[in-house]
Amino acid sequence: MARARAAYVAPMTSTAAPARSIDETLAELVEEFDLLGDWEGRIEYVIDLGKDLPPLPEEARIEANKVPGCAAQVWLSTRAEGDRLFFDADSDSALSKGNIALLLRLYSGRLPVEILDFDARAALDRLGLPSALTRQRANGLNSMVGRIREAALAAG
Repeated sequence: MARARAAYVAPMTSTAAPARSIDETLAELVEEFDLLGDWEGRIEYVIDLGKDLPPLPEEARIEANKVPGCAAQVWLSTRAEGDRLFFDADSDSALSKGNIALLLRLYSGRLPVEILDFDARAALDRLGLPSALTRQRANGLNSMVGRIREAALAAG
């Protein structure tokens, strides 16, 4: 599984603009999720995505970067480079860290208009994530998306 996953996982920390559109990245994720089959495998994959996130610097673990409404502590920092937004994140929960890593794969390095035009709810439903999570974790995932969209609104 780790070898197959490595072929699919794009680096999440690059400061270059993503090579693929947000819709192409989503299609890639859908394909990966479809290959995994059952939800146990999919949740394990999400957790694996979180393991690839670099640690968030201690100075970014501040109250202003905390995402409210999450079952665990989640920090999300935003930086603008030119006209693109980049996100760094971490969590004290493996599943929440995986969820935010998946969102960073979709959103980091995008133009604010790309972020705002993207239907995150439909995308997450297409991946089947909300139905695989507890209500509290699904709410946390929505809070993470909300924080990313707020950053895009503020930058746009």
